[in-house]
Amino acid sequence: MPTTIPALARDLQPALQHKLDRKTKPMGSLGRLEALALQLGLIQQRLDPQIVQPTMLVFAGDHGLARAGVSPFPPEVTPQMVLNFLSGGAAVNVLCRANGLDFKVVNAGVNYKFAPHPLLIDVPLAHGTASSLDGPAMTREQAELALQRGADIVAGLAAQGCTVLALGEMGIGNTSAASLLMAQLTDVPLADCTGRGTGHDDDGLARKLAVLQQVQARHASLSAPLDILAAVGGFEIAMMAGAYLAGAASGMLLLVDGFIATAALLVASRINPAVLDYCAYAHCSGEQGHRRLLAELSGEPLLDLGLRLGEGSGAATAFPLLRAAAAILNEMASFESAGVSDKDG
Repeated sequence: MPTTIPALARDLQPALQHKLDRKTKPMGSLGRLEALALQLGLIQQRLDPQIVQPTMLVFAGDHGLARAGVSPFPPEVTPQMVLNFLSGGAAVNVLCRANGLDFKVVNAGVNYKFAPHPLLIDVPLAHGTASSLDGPAMTREQAELALQRGADIVAGLAAQGCTVLALGEMGIGNTSAASLLMAQLTDVPLADCTGRGTGHDDDGLARKLAVLQQVQARHASLSAPLDILAAVGGFEIAMMAGAYLAGAASGMLLLVDGFIATAALLVASRINPAVLDYCAYAHCSGEQGHRRLLAELSGEPLLDLGLRLGEGSGAATAFPLLRAAAAILNEMASFESAGVSDKDG
């Protein structure tokens, strides 16, 4: 898949900063909102950035490793939750409706046959990955195809004018895949990457870590990002990585959700580091490993609310901050237009 991402053209930065500084406020007094406004303007290369067709894509996939007891919930929950998304009853549905985000679910590889639905993008690679305990979760060819399918979906949104993309996920076992990706692609020990997921107690967490240590040992010789991605999965994470790359290549602001979504971004950044310039980090998850992973990417979260649901719920919660940032640039009066004296009189 093409991964050419333009570096941000920063020649507009002085004009954007001047526009922000001349608003009727002390310089810098709107804090992170001003930084967001500046980032939006730089990504879109305009002094009046627009939020058009903001879209949440929730990628879903099953994991063969889930049968090894890495989650307290059974794999059957993955399709059940996708059906809940399609009926509009999940937290992410509620938050997207409340905050004005378009919503679609992507079947990247769920072990279920879904009926056609207007909210469903049905492009499965298989009915779940293989178990990474026994061998690679997917083939290298499947990993490459997943990246391409994620990119193709986002290219379609770009053609419709989408300027802000948020990504969420659903897949029992996918915190395990995210932990393995983090440990393999960074220098962080696996134990520090592994959390309670959907609610393990202490004994369950110990069992999960023991399984992941076996997986890590099996695939320890791998170093190329795509090989590691293929080894530990999953289909939804791979499609998200492709979606991030295509979103950046299309000039979208990418609103990054929690631990699994950030692990997918880690993969994308190892393919093309320029993707990180297009990212805003919605929140810091309560899942162990996320704060450390954000630090690895030099990502500063907008919110820290103890959320650990996934689904894109944190990104949907943070999205109004992007609207506020754009409104500051586009609607707030300047000292000159309002006839207000600045600090120099």
